[in-house]
Amino acid sequence: MVSRPHIVARTTTFSMLLVYLVLTGCHSSPKNSASTVAFSKVPAADEESPYKTDITERDYKTDIIEGRVTGARPGQRIVLYAKTDGRWGVCRQSGQPFTNIETDGRWKASVHLGIQYAALLVDPTYNLPEQTESLPIVGNGVVALAVVNGEGPAPVLPSPKILNFSSYEWTTSTGPIFHAGSRNFFDSANVWTDERGALHLRISGTPGKWTAAELKLTRSLGYGTYRFQVRDVSHLEPSALLTLITWDGVGTESNRRELDVELGRWGYLDNTNVKYVVQPYYVPANSVAFRVPPGLHTHSFRWEPGKVTFSTAAGSGNTIGGRIINQHVFTSGVPSPEGESVRIALYVFHQGHIPLKNENEVIIDKFEYLP
Repeated sequence: MVSRPHIVARTTTFSMLLVYLVLTGCHSSPKNSASTVAFSKVPAADEESPYKTDITERDYKTDIIEGRVTGARPGQRIVLYAKTDGRWGVCRQSGQPFTNIETDGRWKASVHLGIQYAALLVDPTYNLPEQTESLPIVGNGVVALAVVNGEGPAPVLPSPKILNFSSYEWTTSTGPIFHAGSRNFFDSANVWTDERGALHLRISGTPGKWTAAELKLTRSLGYGTYRFQVRDVSHLEPSALLTLITWDGVGTESNRRELDVELGRWGYLDNTNVKYVVQPYYVPANSVAFRVPPGLHTHSFRWEPGKVTFSTAAGSGNTIGGRIINQHVFTSGVPSPEGESVRIALYVFHQGHIPLKNENEVIIDKFEYLP
């Protein structure tokens, strides 16, 4: 039998050993320390005029960015983003989206100039978005991230605003953004609702300094029927476009879960003025164009698995009770919902043959969604 003094001694020794292991485990093991990303050299902010419309997405200047990582594990790499024209875009290195980390934790790469820059420490299996409106958060392959403003002055952009339309919450887009390959400057002042609850969108300004209008739902709705009651838009100039779409802020132009009703003449005086599109538009079977007469119209699409049915009816109300002007069913390339939201935009198609001469405004009386 073991005596009580021996039990007490062994218990004391074990307790001291346990405390030692806990302390050393908390403070000396590099595997348990948090990984970090930091910048040591930051490029200038992009000073390109936000009103410039002849810029393309390949015209951006580049510069060197540098930083350091702590706590990185083997195989992890850096992904760099620059924010330009309302979106974060991956900065590729020799065609690759990743930047390697040196043995001392330092990294160095080239980025296209933007208003802000972001560095993400990611696992080898991380599937990064090529473009995104919002950066990923830590988790699901993102180990750490850091965001920094570009050095020096940057264009001052209007603040977004929240508004209620048809009992849904929407937020406005601001700053320069590409739509249909055309760069517009979006201003929240061009979007409002009147005393009856109708939505107004306006293109304002003067030639060479037009500002456009866009708002988007603050949540995704998924499969169902989307219906837009639009007042007469026959007064729109040939290069003014109204689009009623679903659009995902993550991905590329060919995979944004985009379904379009496009109202406008794409810069031509004698042209069709309505188009249904399942993106990408360049697939011949993915679009149908036609003409509608002047007047109030209700445009809708019913989104189902593997199928979307577009309809345009004369007057207000649904496409069942109204006179159907056109209807088309797409069954090829129809996306599935995941993160997209409804967006309504009025903007200038700057590649049009007939330049915009005056301010333009449209009124949308109602938006409806039926699951």
